[in-house]
Amino acid sequence: MSGHDAGGLRTAHANSTAIAAPEGYSCSLPREAREETEDEFLAPGATRSTGAGRRLKPEEPDPFRTCFERDRDRILHSTAFRRLAGKTQVFIFPADHQRTRLTHALEVAQVATSVARACRLNIALTEAIALGHDCGHGPGGHASEVALGTFLPEGFDHAVWGADVSVADLNLCEETLDGIRNHSWSRPAPSTPEGEVVSWADRIAYVCHDWEDAVRAGIVSRSLLPHLVRAGCGENRSSQLRAFISEMVATISRTGRIALDEEMAEALSAFRRSNYEHVYLRPASVAQGSAVIEVLRALVGHFADHPYVIPDVRRAGGLEARSDAAVRTAVAYVAGMTDRFAMDRAICDLGWDPARLPQAIARGSRQW
Repeated sequence: MSGHDAGGLRTAHANSTAIAAPEGYSCSLPREAREETEDEFLAPGATRSTGAGRRLKPEEPDPFRTCFERDRDRILHSTAFRRLAGKTQVFIFPADHQRTRLTHALEVAQVATSVARACRLNIALTEAIALGHDCGHGPGGHASEVALGTFLPEGFDHAVWGADVSVADLNLCEETLDGIRNHSWSRPAPSTPEGEVVSWADRIAYVCHDWEDAVRAGIVSRSLLPHLVRAGCGENRSSQLRAFISEMVATISRTGRIALDEEMAEALSAFRRSNYEHVYLRPASVAQGSAVIEVLRALVGHFADHPYVIPDVRRAGGLEARSDAAVRTAVAYVAGMTDRFAMDRAICDLGWDPARLPQAIARGSRQW
């Protein structure tokens, strides 16, 4: 199909009648005008979009998109973001309906932009940070931080790694990188209210959807949900998200601070503690993490000893085996792998028996 003639134009559908504006009326709004509108609409403390944005490498502004809209688009099209589809959220080799790091990022973006929109914060910046916040995660979930941190003097923090390595080639704005780098609660606070909203949205999203996945997998029952959560937020993900988002909007509107009131914050903490007790630290999950650590450490050791087999090194030139540069390059290569690719490399490059590898644990299924 090549489209349909419409008097010197071409439409996608033969019966197209959609009209954005009368002929002769320009409905496009240049970026500068949109920035002015944004400045009038946003709350006083919200982050403003300005020109091309503050980037490490200066760029020309886009004629229509704001600087943070460009960041969001770059993240969406990046390799690091696409690979999240093959990385563990809770369950390695998830079943079709279970979350991956990619679907987690999308759900965080939904929670965060719901808050940002209601509180008149910069939606594009909020979405960019949310979509990019986990791009630094290695395969196998948080176990990868333990495994890869062994090889780096500063350790491996997925938040810092994401901003400084995984999306570094995108030349994102300082505010976007700051939000990605500091979204974890163990890090310093982000410099923008949008970044702090994402920090909350990340926790709200994962405690709700990780519990839902665990219930569907038969690992926990709804009866184990803490009373504080059941009473204040309900028993299903939809009502829980609605309660947390609504309370966060109410708290920000009332106080101006990016926070939750004490009662709802305690419900969120109780929910998270329950997840750790019944899901994240259950024996099968701990065994999965230990297996992941063993695989990833072996892979880094292998590629640090043979850096020339890493595609980028092979194309760019030699790298001395076991040098600091080779080790760091090996960490970067392994950190970028999906779960499946990492396990394939253990079988193909290290000669491992598949029985040594982490197994899909949902309802006792096996992957290899």
